[in-house]
Parts: sequence; C-alpha cells; structure tokens
Amino acid sequence: MAKNGNIHPTRIFKTPDDLKKAWEEFKEDLKIQAKNWPKVQYVGKDGERVVDYPVLPITMEGFFRYCRGKYGEVREYFLNREVDGKTYYDDFHTICRACEEERREHQIIGGMIGQFNPSITQRLNNLKEQIENDIKGSLNIPGVPDIGSRK
Repeated sequence: MAKNGNIHPTRIFKTPDDLKKAWEEFKEDLKIQAKNWPKVQYVGKDGERVVDYPVLPITMEGFFRYCRGKYGEVREYFLNREVDGKTYYDDFHTICRACEEERREHQIIGGMIGQFNPSITQRLNNLKEQIENDIKGSLNIPGVPDIGSRK
C-alpha cells in the first residue's frame, strides 16, 4: 500500500516489484521482436548465409505499448500526477526512475558504440555538442557620399 494510504482504483501493479517484473518481461520481448528485423549476410569464400538480429533500443514508448497490450495503461506510474490533492504512485518513484535511467544508459551506450544511430540517440536524450559561432560584421562602403548632406 502507498505510504500516503492512497491506492488508485485502476492501479494495475500492487508493488514496485510487479512493475519491475513487467520491465524485465519487456526487455525479453525486445529480443523476440528483433526476429522481425533479420540482417542477412553472405560470408566466407563459399558465401555462407548468416542471419543476425539487431539489438533493439529500449524506449519508454515501447514499454508503455507493451504494458498497454498485456496489463493496461502504466504511463501514470511514471508521471505520478496529483489528482484531487492526492498522488497514487509515490511508492513507484524509485523503480520508475531506475527504468528511465536504464533506458537512457542503453540508448547512450548503443549510440556511442554505433549500434544505434548516434544523431537520433543524442536528440532523444537531450545530448548535444554546442558550438557557438558569433559572426559580427558591418557594412562600410567607401566613396559613397552621405545622402543626407546634400546642399
């Protein structure tokens, strides 16, 4: 039960361990989904056919979709918005933060080693290299008379 004594009537997971179990199931499901994206190569002197499957990135959207299909809507566990002066998911804060950190780390490492598109990974995780270029200029045209000084 939540420390504040509130349990949302549509709460799917009763404990943070239940949500953690769903998170682990989702990561295993990604391995199954990878079978939909085979990479076929022909290697060696005889051109042996080799099928490899990519590592799919962990995304919160994917987790929400997975849970929606299997358990129901879980986005509120992560948002934990106040409703009528109450928050119903305070006891899930730690596991939600852990899931988000694992997702972010997975994407960043995947981008760094070239498993995922580095540019997209940077944008999704608000990582960018900022280079400031200041260009200052003025217009100086010699030999043109000042129009306002006519006599």
